[in-house]
Amino acid sequence: MKPSLQFRLSQHLTLTPQLQQSIRLLQLSTVELNQEIDRLLMENPALEREDAEGEPEAPAAPAPADAGTPAPAAAGPAPAADSDWPVDLAPSWRGSDDDEDSDRGFSAPDLPTLREHLRSQLSLTNLTARDRGFVAVLIDALDEDGYLTQPLEEIAALLPAEAEADPEELDIALHHLQNLEPAGVGARSPQECLSLQIRTMEKDPVRDLALEIAKKHLELLAGRDYTRLKSATGADDEALRAAQRLIQALNPRPGAAFARVEARYVIPDVIVRKVRNVWRASLNPEAMPRLRINRLYAELAAGSRAGSGTGGQGLSSQIQEARWLIKNVQQRFETILRVSQAIVDRQRHFFEHGEVAMRPLVLREIAETLGLHESTISRVTTQKYMATPRGTYELKYFFGSHVATDAGGAASSTAIRALIKQLVAAEDAQAPLSDARISQILGEQGIVVARRTIAKYREALQIPAVNQRKSL
Repeated sequence: MKPSLQFRLSQHLTLTPQLQQSIRLLQLSTVELNQEIDRLLMENPALEREDAEGEPEAPAAPAPADAGTPAPAAAGPAPAADSDWPVDLAPSWRGSDDDEDSDRGFSAPDLPTLREHLRSQLSLTNLTARDRGFVAVLIDALDEDGYLTQPLEEIAALLPAEAEADPEELDIALHHLQNLEPAGVGARSPQECLSLQIRTMEKDPVRDLALEIAKKHLELLAGRDYTRLKSATGADDEALRAAQRLIQALNPRPGAAFARVEARYVIPDVIVRKVRNVWRASLNPEAMPRLRINRLYAELAAGSRAGSGTGGQGLSSQIQEARWLIKNVQQRFETILRVSQAIVDRQRHFFEHGEVAMRPLVLREIAETLGLHESTISRVTTQKYMATPRGTYELKYFFGSHVATDAGGAASSTAIRALIKQLVAAEDAQAPLSDARISQILGEQGIVVARRTIAKYREALQIPAVNQRKSL
């Protein structure tokens, strides 16, 4: 076969750096967007944040890399006086103007960890130095919930040989540890944890019955097998109910109260309000970073171009990159607003009546309405949040699959889950509704849902099975 030259005309999409940046910014959350902007502020001195107070003064020198700060994560939009949507974001506390620390937000004092709390109690005991050392070893072996998950033999084997530790001494040290607060710490199982807490109470028939159940029959109580439980303990319904209330009031994770959990604040990108009987979406100004070109760098670049200086090329490149970023950030929020308004228009019954009025919605429907690709809608609705009078939701929350109805229409899976919650909340605790019965009730309302689907939705809602919801 002879080699030959051929001309072919074709079209293809080239992902320019500007387009790549636009796609990347679109899929970032608000927190990630601010982190990305902070990184670019460090790299590009021609880019800076606008002063939050208004028009800033002309800079005397190029803006430093850390010019400006992102909006605080815990700060949300200040609702109007007549606004009826809940404030999900706690404002920072500020002191008086005369306070020398008034420029710093209030922060709660650090609580001691579980180990620090136990060691402080251990230092006040009359134990010998050796016993106190063994108790300290066991304290270090506790998990975050306050449980001792390692066997004493294994802990003894890990100690240095010169310690000459044996499991019996560690067993004694464990009893000392279990006498410390919080009650239940140092337990090796949930049964032991609850039993330790019950033993601290005054003796009475209910306490003794609860102790017996916690030590021997906790699985029967968890499984709501009251028939076998009454047979095993010889107690009547009233006594079992009292013992059950006592056990349910206990803390199966005594160390969890000392865990340091970082609060995760959500900054809504969009705020939805009802204006003249029409639901409108608007951008949250607190979520929008305000960027601009540094004035001094712009003047230097203009002077370099006028003088045909070679140094002006680098400045022009940095200014162009800053303009791209500003444009892409603006386009990101405009796309979020368009998608949000399209969602609000289709889910207006949700804002009026709640989850039970949620209509089925798929990404393709919004994409066709706005003339965008489904992948763009998927990026926009991921980790973007909408503040509404009913709470703050991720945009993806408003999308749900279709479930057929007898009338030939469709119901949203979100609405069906809401109906399941309503039915379970109103059921008789002594005769709870089975998945088959819930399916039958929905069928009577014209919604065709299989029992397997009911079970799937119930598990997603973290609603226990029928036998676990039964009570005396």
